[in-house]
Amino acid sequence: MQKSTRKKLVVGIFTGLGIAIVATVAMTFLYTPGFIRNLFLTDSKELTVVTHDSAVFPEELLAEFKAQTGITVKQVKAGDTGSMVNKLILTKDAPIGDMFYGIDSTFLQLAIDNGIYDPAGNYTDENGPVEIDYADVCINYDKLWFSSNETAPPTNIGDLTKPAYKGLTVVTNPRTSSPGLSFLAASVAVFGESGWKQYWTALKANDVKIAAGWEDAYFTEFSGSSGKGQYPIVLSYSSSPAFEIRENGESQTVSLLDACYRQTEYAGALANGKNAEGATKFIDFMLSEKFQTALPESNYVYPVREGIALPATWAEFAPAAGKTVGTTLDVAANRELWFAKWSEIFDVN
Repeated sequence: MQKSTRKKLVVGIFTGLGIAIVATVAMTFLYTPGFIRNLFLTDSKELTVVTHDSAVFPEELLAEFKAQTGITVKQVKAGDTGSMVNKLILTKDAPIGDMFYGIDSTFLQLAIDNGIYDPAGNYTDENGPVEIDYADVCINYDKLWFSSNETAPPTNIGDLTKPAYKGLTVVTNPRTSSPGLSFLAASVAVFGESGWKQYWTALKANDVKIAAGWEDAYFTEFSGSSGKGQYPIVLSYSSSPAFEIRENGESQTVSLLDACYRQTEYAGALANGKNAEGATKFIDFMLSEKFQTALPESNYVYPVREGIALPATWAEFAPAAGKTVGTTLDVAANRELWFAKWSEIFDVN
């Protein structure tokens, strides 16, 4: 064999071995969870956060986060919590954002079961997505309306079925609204598996109004808010009266704390999102003292971080419920059954 031919053969062999080694190493990395995403997608300077319609990020806090990280936060509002989860499930292969905020404990398991949250490489605690805040869902009423109409206000959720309150109550659809699902769960806890359907049947007979989401119910239909609607009883939160303080220093509204259901809201990176690293940084920021301190005024919720001082008015007008209901219910296991039976009562799908 000629020297030149032998030399070409040796070079070819070593070249082939080199290509094979490089290919093997490359394939090893490519099949490492999150490698492709982390290699190509974590340098993005924009982070898209999908939230429910009521979530608010104060501009000054977003500006501070950008100054710290160089990342601009873009918020995408996707309806009330139930609607948001449905959208995230339908778009999970090509998500509409990089992370979510505001999926609460009533809908969280549905989100996880449908694969919108991928813990591989994402910011996570021992149990999955990270707790950010909590709120107590309960009935509120308009004190001014009841005093003006010389009518005694309700004292518990059972009163809402009485003739005196016919056509006065607006609640939200549990299929699309997390407060709605929370109130449905509360009714199961209070009236039991044998009684909650009778309770909702009685509410329907008493002309309860079903709104699609909390914002519609509270800001459009409720008489005690800025919307000045026609319904003096609304499903809302124990914190809501703190935002209805009038010039006389008194709140126009009151919460009924007899049957509150506690929601915890979470944040997490979305599977197939483009900026997992940015999501991690923003969740860290959301747990910071400054962000947690802003939550009561901006989002009507209580911070999860201990030691955060609440606004002065909250002690008088927005106390968290001393005792909540439904803590032992398995909402994830029963949600679809409850939905089906509730829908039969209200003739909706």
